[in-house]
Formats: sequence, structure tokens, C-alpha cells
Amino acid sequence: MNRIITLGEIMLRLSPPGYERILQTESFDVKFGGGEANVAVSLANYGESAAFVSAVPDNLLGQAAINSLRRYGVDTSLILRSGKRLGIYYLEKGASQRPSKVVYDRAASSISEVSADQFDWDNIFSGADWLHFTGITPALSDSAAALCLEAVKQAKAKGLQVSCDLNYRKNLWSKEKAGQVMETLMPYVDLCIANEEDAADVFGIKAKHTDIQQGSLDKEGYIEVAKELIRRFGLKRVAITLRESLSASTNNWSALLTDGKEFNFAKKYTIQIVDRVGGGDSFGAGLIYGLLNLDSDREALEFATAASCLKHTIEGDYNLVSVSEVTALMKGDGSGRVQR
Repeated sequence: MNRIITLGEIMLRLSPPGYERILQTESFDVKFGGGEANVAVSLANYGESAAFVSAVPDNLLGQAAINSLRRYGVDTSLILRSGKRLGIYYLEKGASQRPSKVVYDRAASSISEVSADQFDWDNIFSGADWLHFTGITPALSDSAAALCLEAVKQAKAKGLQVSCDLNYRKNLWSKEKAGQVMETLMPYVDLCIANEEDAADVFGIKAKHTDIQQGSLDKEGYIEVAKELIRRFGLKRVAITLRESLSASTNNWSALLTDGKEFNFAKKYTIQIVDRVGGGDSFGAGLIYGLLNLDSDREALEFATAASCLKHTIEGDYNLVSVSEVTALMKGDGSGRVQR
């Protein structure tokens, strides 16, 4: 069993029932989620020791968020009770040609106001193998960015592997600020995960012959993006998820993983989407699990891509699948036939 630490924010997620719009709904379904919390849940479901580092208010909402993680076996003992509010996001699920929309209400949330010296890093990283964070967390505030920087410095000093999902969010910060902050964090990162847009948005590294709006992705262009990320930051590996958005309801899904020498592309899946939020997080968690437990980078990539494919069929942020379910899809059992 490996010990993985994830650092970030968990939020209250409010969604209109079904495919109702926020403007028309009279009620909201309640769930919890957030990039690094989602990764921790996946890894716990795979049998790993996964701990989530964060801060939540010392009230009923904060406790409910913690309980949602405990339910799936995540270690919540490192979460601070601090600050006055839990971040919220509202999700309006899209369908067909109407895109999904997210509205954030997370200003002054607990994690955005804590400082790095409030955490016991020796305790956090004791016996740990891996640290994962995303570009969402440093986007929350200058203090959250400083928290991430201290975390990666401490992790590397203690010999951990560090992964970062760039996860650029235009509603949280500008491309210019994202580039400046992430430049300070990347020298401590071993594995960088990005989608087809992140490297361009954050670092200005663009894939040639690709049109995101038309769902047209060129593999050779993303090989060059990965090479440039490795060259610029000295990364050990780069993974890029490749989403062809045919509509809000139907996507093609694949990914690339490289160490700069070998370039592996995963099998492509055509997905009828139930809930795509957390799709990237489920890929990241699957990749961490695969790199720690499977025999090759190719196997790790195929596991991550299959795991994320399954996540798109599950309501909520969390990917509630087992290793055996992911492995079955990897081996070609994607018929969806009833199992009895």
C-alpha cells in the first residue's frame, strides 16, 4: 500500500436536478467535491492510503465535507478546522449543444486564508510516497499559492514524488498570473498533467494543427507540447488528456503519457456523458495508481484513461469505481451489459 497526500480545497457542490438550468430550478442537489479531494477518493477506492490536506470551517458544513471523504476511506486527520466558510460551486449540467456551466462562490474560503506555517509538514509527509496538487489551489489566493510552494518544497526535501494537474480556471485568475505562479512551482514537480488547453493557457505552449472548438486534435502537436514542458521544467513525465468534444453529451476521450523518450497514446473511448466534472481528477488518480503499482507507463496510462472514462458515467465529483472495474474496461469489456 502506498501513501499519497493530496492538498487542496473541498467544496459544497449545488446542482439543479437533472438537466434543469440554474435560472429555472427550485431546488439543488447537494454533493461535495474538488480537484484534490476527488483524487484522494479515487485512490482510497483503489486500496491506497490516501490523505487529504486542507482547511474547512469548524461548523456543520465543514464536518459534512469531512464526512463525505471519510465515507470512502480517505484519511481526514490532517484537515485543519479554520476560517469561516466552505467554498461553494454551482454546476449547471449541459446537454447536446448546450455546454455545462460552473459558478464559483469560494472567495474567503477556509483554505484560501490559511498560511503554510499552520501545517505540520513533518507529520503530513511522514511515511508518504507522493504529493498531488492542482493549479486550482494556488489560484485561490496569494497565501494559497505560498502554501503550495511550501508543500512542494517540503515534499521534495523528504524524497516524495510530486504531481501537478495544471487545471487552469479562467474564473479564478488570469493567464498571466497563472503563468507567473506556476513557473515557481513546476521546478518541484515530477509529473505534470494537463488537458488539451492548459499548457497553452498557462505557459503559452500551443499544439499545432488543433482546433478545440471543432473537436480536432493533432497527436504530433501534443507530442511537441509535452517535449517543451519537459525541456522547460525538467519534468520526469508529462501526461496530456485529449478530449474531442462532439457535444456536451458525447466526447471522445484519450490521453498521452511520455518521459520525453517514449510516447504512449491510450485507447480512445467514445463516452455518453452522465457527469463530466471530476473527469480529469479521475485520470490523475488513475495515473498515480498505475505508476505506483503497474509494470509499465503504457499500462499506467491505459488504467488512467479507462478509469476516467468510467467516471464520466457517475454522478458527482467522486469516481466510485474499483480496480477490477477499471481493469475489465482496460481489457476490452466496455459493452455495458448487465452483470449478474
